[in-house]
Amino acid sequence: MVKKNRNQYIALYKPYGYTSHFSGQDKHQTLTEFNLPEDVYAAGRLDKDSEGLLVLTNDGDLIHRLQSPEVAHEKTYWAQVERIPDEQALRFLRNGVVLKGRKTKPCKARILDPQPKVAERNPPIRYRENVPEIWLEIKLTEGKNRQVRRITAKVGHPTLRLIRVSVGKLKLWDLNLKPGEWKEVKKSDIV
Repeated sequence: MVKKNRNQYIALYKPYGYTSHFSGQDKHQTLTEFNLPEDVYAAGRLDKDSEGLLVLTNDGDLIHRLQSPEVAHEKTYWAQVERIPDEQALRFLRNGVVLKGRKTKPCKARILDPQPKVAERNPPIRYRENVPEIWLEIKLTEGKNRQVRRITAKVGHPTLRLIRVSVGKLKLWDLNLKPGEWKEVKKSDIV
């Protein structure tokens, strides 16, 4: 009788510029560069312009659960945006924004106070002397393609930098990871 390999759960701090895939797409940098265990797959996506927490596993049930729209697990993002949103812009984000004729689910959105100290990104974000920027915290229970970027732009505050800081119960700041680093975690750390 062949013994089934145990389930593995990996938390990776995906750096800016990498896709959430193992195979190359248009010569983008991929997850193959991080010496991850074999047979784990991303349970969700972060586009190449985003950074932060990415969960990888060989547990197909957990992948389905984390990606299923029927199971509302929360993901938290820090979005550095142009200009300081007023209460009306935050209310629009919280109530849901219409994108391509469909309204997004309500989310939690607030200005982070105090503002987080985040390491510089390479390459750095564009800097405009006369346009202030600020960090928002946005908590979603759905994950449409580039949703955070699209909803902040829709309310007049384009995202300059986006970091996913939590998936379910798993929080990036508890893991003490730097971009490109990963560690094995338990399923109970995530859900």
